[in-house]
Amino acid sequence: MTGPNSTPRAEHTPRTGTTWEHQLVSLGEAVVDLDDDESPFGWRELDPPPAANRETRRAAARAARRKK
Repeated sequence: MTGPNSTPRAEHTPRTGTTWEHQLVSLGEAVVDLDDDESPFGWRELDPPPAANRETRRAAARAARRKK
């Protein structure tokens, strides 16, 4: 199997005679009433992850010892 090529590929050109038409449409501004802790982008603050169990803590300690 070959590795990745560092040379970027050229853009794909459409067939001759093919045209693209774009039209921007504005539907107006939507006002949304948000809770105090809610982001305007739709995400909320996540709960902290649960504490690691004994097996996970031991595996992390082994990995830390190997790094030294």
